[in-house]
Amino acid sequence: MTKNVKRLKSEQTYAYALISPSVVIVLGIIIAPMLATLVYTMLNNNMLSGHYGEFSGLSFFKEVLTSHEFGSDLFRTLYFTIVSTFIETGLGLAIALLLNEKFPGVGILRCIIIIPWAIPTVVNGSLWKLIFNGQYGVFNALLLNAGLINQYESWLGDPKLAMLMIIIADSWKMTPLAVIFFLAALQGINADTYEAARVDGAGPFRRFYYLTLPYLAPTAMIIIVMRTVEKFKAFDIFYLMTRGGPANATKTLMYSTYLEAFTNLNYSTAAVYAYLTALIVAVLTLIYVRMMKRGELNG
Repeated sequence: MTKNVKRLKSEQTYAYALISPSVVIVLGIIIAPMLATLVYTMLNNNMLSGHYGEFSGLSFFKEVLTSHEFGSDLFRTLYFTIVSTFIETGLGLAIALLLNEKFPGVGILRCIIIIPWAIPTVVNGSLWKLIFNGQYGVFNALLLNAGLINQYESWLGDPKLAMLMIIIADSWKMTPLAVIFFLAALQGINADTYEAARVDGAGPFRRFYYLTLPYLAPTAMIIIVMRTVEKFKAFDIFYLMTRGGPANATKTLMYSTYLEAFTNLNYSTAAVYAYLTALIVAVLTLIYVRMMKRGELNG
């Protein structure tokens, strides 16, 4: 018995020794900056004011939460997140279903579909900014030749259309990721199940609704969680394409965080924006995980 206890303690010590480097890295890269940022939220760290370093408690949280600007930024962030995630998930599923079929050239299409996802975001944002250019953009030329518009439009200069253009650019790049996930899941479905359903008289729509969708539900939830987190953190594509304009029409929570920190030099407000964004993402992720668990229990 004593030997077993000693061996168990030895194994535990060995396990702690193996994970200690990872713990140190997590503490240094994640936990320490989070604590430092939390301190910033409680101190007046506005470089342009004369009260730098003074303790302010939760006054900055109250100021941000009661401001109209934060509500507008949150609405635009949610709009971008919901619409683009819906497009990427739905379009990714449709393309995956197509590429799951057997037809000449399907292997080439499966290789090509990954190209947009492999393009860096900097290149993607610059590319679509040129495509939507109001003076010489390809998008205007195509619509004009098709007779859908009478003159060139400034797509990124219109407050009502700028966010939609960014959603199109982002969805073009990230939809292939959803295609890869869905296609991998479809490849794992047992073909005998579909054959049995076909023999029993189930049509294509019934097979899709009762067999394919339930099987792909966990994959869809993973995609939604991943993309929701990434959408809330999105900054580069907004910076590259519109810089938050026109008329703040594409100014999201993360872009406001950037403006507060590097333009207004108000690090306290920027820290509050960052913490509130992280809190919203954590709550949404928790909801998604509970929905996933509930679905597994019902299944």
